[in-house]
Amino acid sequence: MAFDITPYVDKTPAEVRELIREGVIDFPTAGMCRGYAQANLVILPPEYAADFEEFTRRNPFACPVLEIVRGTPETHDMGEGANIVTDIPRYRVYENGVFTKELTDASAYWKEGYTGFLIGCSFSFEEALMEAGIQVRHIAQGRNVPMYKTNIETVKAGPFEGPMVCSMRPMTPENARKAYAITEKMPNVHGAPVHMGDGAEIGIRDIMKPDYGDAVDLYEGEIPVFWPCGVTPQAAVEHAKPPVVITHAPGHMFITDIKNSELNGYLEARKRKAE
Repeated sequence: MAFDITPYVDKTPAEVRELIREGVIDFPTAGMCRGYAQANLVILPPEYAADFEEFTRRNPFACPVLEIVRGTPETHDMGEGANIVTDIPRYRVYENGVFTKELTDASAYWKEGYTGFLIGCSFSFEEALMEAGIQVRHIAQGRNVPMYKTNIETVKAGPFEGPMVCSMRPMTPENARKAYAITEKMPNVHGAPVHMGDGAEIGIRDIMKPDYGDAVDLYEGEIPVFWPCGVTPQAAVEHAKPPVVITHAPGHMFITDIKNSELNGYLEARKRKAE
């Protein structure tokens, strides 16, 4: 289903988060708030949080952590006063590993002791691709990015394991090489592609039937280019089967107050401070 993000491209993250909270925006966020980083979400009960944190450490490109939210659902590092259970357009609830419902407000599910993980999103590097003159097809076509479960296995931690999920953007081989050079410098938003070319080589049967998101057109002379995707935790959650997990709906992100151009430096400085 096509949707129009044009009215939200130049709004601030705080303005868009307010519109999300009010229910005005309930569709994917790719291309909104030009210049600002976006994030995936996973919220877990306390007894699963430590294992999941270790899972993110062992799979840093698929699951680059931007902020861990504890105590209350309010964020600090990625947006002071923002709220991870109201400020995302659509949420998914998994019960015992099974996706059971999609919501526009997850407040009723937050409980004392829960931990939220905001995870880097490939939407954050798309701006750099477009600035280099590379078309991002799902934005051009007003669709959600196509995402696929692959045969690339993640590194297990506790009960969390499963396939890496990859997002795909079609482009010419020349643009694919340019995109590799751009994104390998952005490890906190998934880094370089993990595969370029035939999706069958990484276990994808039909490129026009993504597991999440929408199919996009591939034109003659183009190849599919695959990046690690922050929906990977949702596949791991299906395997781990916690009693309740709240995630973003694929493509419906948390928009942070940190600019893409400053995200890497911000996170690296934070890591040094923690050491």
